[in-house]
Amino acid sequence: MATVRKTITLTDQQDSWIKSQIDAGHYTNDSEFIRDLIRRDQERSAEIEAIRAALIDGENSGEPRAFTVAAFKQRMHATHG
Repeated sequence: MATVRKTITLTDQQDSWIKSQIDAGHYTNDSEFIRDLIRRDQERSAEIEAIRAALIDGENSGEPRAFTVAAFKQRMHATHG
């Protein structure tokens, strides 16, 4: 995989935080920390998109129907024993 070199500017507090994470053994260097943040943000964005899609599917699934716990349990018992 090709890599691209970037230059970023951090506050002293942000730099200290990254150094503390490296000193604690969570990361080996600054780049690894930043890449992990990006991966986690990508995963979070994908999860949010999946939730949005599920909500849209739910909204498009039709009118809501009445739900009772007793009827649900009866159907599940009849179907699955």
